[in-house]
This record gives sequence, structure tokens and C-alpha cells, in this order.
Amino acid sequence: MSGLTVARLQLFHYPSSTVRTTVISSKLHHSFPSSNRYRPRTLHNFSTSGIAQSSSSSSIVGDLLDYLNESWTPFHATAEAKRLLIDAGFELLNENDEWELKPGGGYFFTRNMSCLVAFAVGQKYSVGNGFHIIAAHTDSPCLKLKPKSASSKSGYLMVNVQTYGGGLWHTWFDRDLTVAGRVIVRGSDGSFLHKLVKVKRPLLRVPTLAIHLDRTVNKDGFKPNLETQLIPLLATKSEETSVEPKEKSSTSSSKVTHHPQLMQILSQELGCGTDDIASIELNICDTQPSCLGGANNEFIFSGRLDNLASSYCGLRALIDSCVSPSNLSSEHAIRMVALFDNEEVGSDSYQGAGAPTMFQAIRRIVGSLAHEHVSETSFECTIRQSFLVSADMAHGVHPNFSEKHEEHHRPEMQKGLVIKHNANQRYATSGVTAFLFKEIAKLHNLPTQEFVVRNDMGCGSTIGPILASGVGIRTVDCGIAQLSMHSVREICGTEDIDIAYRHFKAFYESFSSIDKKLIVDF
Repeated sequence: MSGLTVARLQLFHYPSSTVRTTVISSKLHHSFPSSNRYRPRTLHNFSTSGIAQSSSSSSIVGDLLDYLNESWTPFHATAEAKRLLIDAGFELLNENDEWELKPGGGYFFTRNMSCLVAFAVGQKYSVGNGFHIIAAHTDSPCLKLKPKSASSKSGYLMVNVQTYGGGLWHTWFDRDLTVAGRVIVRGSDGSFLHKLVKVKRPLLRVPTLAIHLDRTVNKDGFKPNLETQLIPLLATKSEETSVEPKEKSSTSSSKVTHHPQLMQILSQELGCGTDDIASIELNICDTQPSCLGGANNEFIFSGRLDNLASSYCGLRALIDSCVSPSNLSSEHAIRMVALFDNEEVGSDSYQGAGAPTMFQAIRRIVGSLAHEHVSETSFECTIRQSFLVSADMAHGVHPNFSEKHEEHHRPEMQKGLVIKHNANQRYATSGVTAFLFKEIAKLHNLPTQEFVVRNDMGCGSTIGPILASGVGIRTVDCGIAQLSMHSVREICGTEDIDIAYRHFKAFYESFSSIDKKLIVDF
């Protein structure tokens, strides 16, 4: 895969000292059209506004960097995916309303603004046909503000945080950090506004202890206490600042539970008063932009590659597989991408893969397209004919720790998607699902690799087994090889991004023809 052409190659610089914030707002309970039904719409006016046209010889790497730099939190990742889908002609649905769908249409909905499901209906779809799905997740290990974040130590204002997921927490020390997330703001008319906020300048830092005060750290290892020693500094404490914010009444308020300086910064960026901020849900984020690296710009250096790289490749593949009405004219199935939250903590949430979101969406879509009562048999036939690609980043072999990989299963960067296997079902791949996914690659001349964990090591998992068992759908687990997984800065190969995109796009366009050639249960 030499001679990579990087579309829209960009140089990314550190943010200036000026505070820049992305704010996306919508009124709670008033975010959708008042009509209780949606007008059916096909993708005849599909637009690739803001997205470079892709072909087998062009790259989506530049667009991925844009997506990563916008998507500091699951909320921002979902909002950016929403923008891309709307620009492409997909229609926003509301889970609270009835859906009126038709073949040839493209639709999507969000849940909690951190989970998104999008789908395009084949022109030749009939009830009982399957869904071809790519599923990934929008969350990554990070630090999150505690409900009462304000504290002080030794003359410093500190921000109390809780750890989310299994991060490499030592990598968060000595980084230029800030905050991003969502805020509930009181409107002047008494309503509540849901807004996303991203403060782009460095606000916070977790400093390491000087080696002069910890002489054995290089020998004994850096093992910070996550409760007492992983607390970011916000500012030095002035005389006007109280030592510890205290509640003056029984009513909890963000004004007394978070530092006034932090609340003032948020209010300035949101364009409201501090008293108008009713609730905050903020992540600690690294301010260093995602960028290309390596002698030949063959690497991507970024936070949150796990798993926004997979999310973007799947989303972009769906959009580009529907670039014109002719792309769906001979399709008998429904193409879907599902991006879930909370994978890093087990998926057991309203917006996670453990919720029945996908199962309910499939049932609703089938019912709407049938225009009549759908029998349980028809729905079960749909599930039996469906196929899920669970896309989550994979462990590439580390040149300094190659012994951590099983000798014959050492995925490398720039060599294609990694198909994950585990005999104990930590991954949902079977011999049949792996074969079908590799047949797609073979048909389109795309490389694949395979991974299995050593017998003397534990194996991670993905949303694959959760969805395979919860929905009853055939599943293959795969991912893009990367290094530094769960670090504040991760690394993957540029060629693998383009290979994953083409493999996912080929899955949408070719799976129907390949699947019908193999009969397992008869």
C-alpha cells in the first residue's frame, strides 16, 4: 500500500492562548419537529458537503483528523456525526415519535447525544431481509469531574476527578489539559437548554513529582494514588478565594460545588450567567491536536483513537456507500452503523450496547417498512439474515514488547484490519463469520490479519459478544492495529485507516451477494 495519497493533508498547531469554544445547543423536549410523523425521504439530494469525495485511490485520513479534533467527548463525537449525516441527506428521527420510512431513504437518531444509530434502506428491501451493521463506540478512557469538584491544597485550587475506564493514568501527568462536555442552562423563558462546550486553551495540569523528591521512581516505577495524586491544578488560591467551598443551604448548586473561576470560564464561553448553569457533565481533555507523524507521515498521533477511528470509518463507509440513489437501487438489505457509549465501562447503560437500542431499532424499522403488523416470524427471519461487524481497535505488536503477543498472531500496522478470535467468546468471531468477512476483503484485494491472545494472559472484550448474544445476530470482531491503547496519546497507521474504510464500504456494498453463497443451517 505504498504511495499513499493523503487528501486534505493539514498541519495542526497547538491552540493559541485565546479561548475558543464549540457550543451546540438544543431545547430539551423541543429539539425535534412538532409533527408526530416524519415525511419519508430518499437520498436523491445526497450531498458530500464538507467531505472529500473518496475513491479507491484517495484517503480519508485528513477527514478523520478533522473528526478527531472536533470530538473531544462522546457528546461532541455524536454531534459531529449528526452534522455529517445531515449534510449527506440523512433524516433525523426522534425515538419518541412514530417513524414513516421508505426504501431508498436514509435516517438516523441519537440517544443521550452520545449514542447514534444511522441506516439506509435498500430500494429492493422486503420484510424479512437482513440488516448489515457496523458497530463501534464513542467513549474512551478519561478523567471526569466529580459532582463536587472544588477543593484546595497547599495554596492551589484543585479539580477533583474520577477515573473513567481502564486508562494508562500515568500518561495524563504533565499534559496541557482542559475541559469539555455538556451543560444544562436555564433559558430566559424558563426552559432548559442542552449545550455542548469545549474550552480549547489549557486550563489544567497534573504535575509529576520532581525526581529529587522521589529518587527511586525509575527503579520502583511510577505508581500514583489515583484518589490523592491524580488531581489537576486549576489556579493558585487568591485571598478572595475561600479555602473550601461550603454549602450554605440544603440545596445543592453548581456555584458552590465547582470553583467560581471554572464556572466563570464556562459562562463566558456559553454566553450566559453563572447562575444560569444548572448542571455540568465535563471530561478532562488533552489540548494537543491529533496530527500526522513519523518520517513519512505514516502514523496518526492522537487521543481517543480507541474507538473514534473505528467510529469514523464505519460512519463514513455508510455515507459513501449511499452517495447516489443508484448505490441502493439493487440493495435488498438495510445498511446500518451504530455508535454506542460506555463500552469502556461495560456497556450497561441507557446509551450503551447493553441496552436494547439496536434490537428495538431493528424492530421499529421493520414495522414501519411493512406498513402493517409484522409477525414475530418475519422479525426473527430478519435477525437470522443480519450480520454485525463489531469494530474496535486492536493490539498491534509492540517492537519493544513483542513477547506479549502470541508468536503466530502479531498484527502489524499498515497491514489491514485485524480479525479477533477467542475460544472463550471474549470476541464474537466464529469460523463462519471470519470467513465471510475475509471473503469481502479477498474480493476487493484488501489485506487482513488475525489476532488471538496468549493462553497465559487475560483477554479483553468488545461490544461484539454483548450484541451477538443480546440480539442473536451473526458477528465478527475486528479492529485497526494500534499502539499505546488507552494512553492519553495513541498511535495507528494511516494506511490502516483507508483499508478499514474501504473494507467497511465493501461490506455494505458486497455482503448480500457473498452471504447468499453460503448455507450453514439447512
